[in-house]
Amino acid sequence: MQLSTTELDRREAFCRELAYDAARLALDGFHRQMGQPVGMKGPQDYLTETDGEVERHIRDRIAATFPHDAFLGEETGADAAAGAKGAVVWVVDPIDGTANFARAIPHFCVSISLVANDEIQIGAIVNPATDDLFFARMGRGATLNGHTVRVAATDDIRAASFELGWSPRIPAARYIGALSALLEAGSNVRRGASGALALAYVACGRSDGYAELHMNSWDCLAGLLLVQEAGGIVGPFLSRGGLFDGAPVLAAVPALAGVLSQSTGIPILSGLGRISSPVTVNI
Repeated sequence: MQLSTTELDRREAFCRELAYDAARLALDGFHRQMGQPVGMKGPQDYLTETDGEVERHIRDRIAATFPHDAFLGEETGADAAAGAKGAVVWVVDPIDGTANFARAIPHFCVSISLVANDEIQIGAIVNPATDDLFFARMGRGATLNGHTVRVAATDDIRAASFELGWSPRIPAARYIGALSALLEAGSNVRRGASGALALAYVACGRSDGYAELHMNSWDCLAGLLLVQEAGGIVGPFLSRGGLFDGAPVLAAVPALAGVLSQSTGIPILSGLGRISSPVTVNI
């Protein structure tokens, strides 16, 4: 289903409101969570009660407002409609940076994006602890709390600060190799443990680039759109099957994207890449 500009306008306004609403729920959970035990889905993969609460809230709100739209969430998965060709899909990470959240570190976020017309159309990332809303709409730029943002103008690797994400799906040696290459090139490398916020930080100039050898779509779609709309360079994602299977992620300021690409082995192509074919989803 192709969405018109008017239909996208409605979803943009709804997404802004939904992001703030979900952030309030997440912040309440953050205050309740402090000092409480947490569950584990796998190695270094935390799960809290708030993850489920926030995702259910977002999913229910979307279903009530746009009943024909599909949904893909980190905790509850995809509904049957999400894999249809041309589907309008909301992609949600209720708490990105759950390890921080679980340890009472106020560096986590809610990430909401909309894939329509086979491209990322809308992206929202909100940090409940700081009340910062990063928002982008395809072709209309990126903002932080309503103010236009652009990627940094950094063009000297010796002044660059990158962030690297880590995934247990990828051998540690590849991550260490990328880290070593960036350090040897002269850059600083950080890790904040929230890939979505890391991408938002590239978009607003707080960081010069972010790379992760494997990311899920709910972690990165909103951030990739933010970076692209803020004038940054990104690698392909949707065209590599990233919506349902995940893919490598790269985002950087234009002058240093090549260094980040060479150091990590993640290619740079023009744009995020359209969804090239329908995908079958097992529910």
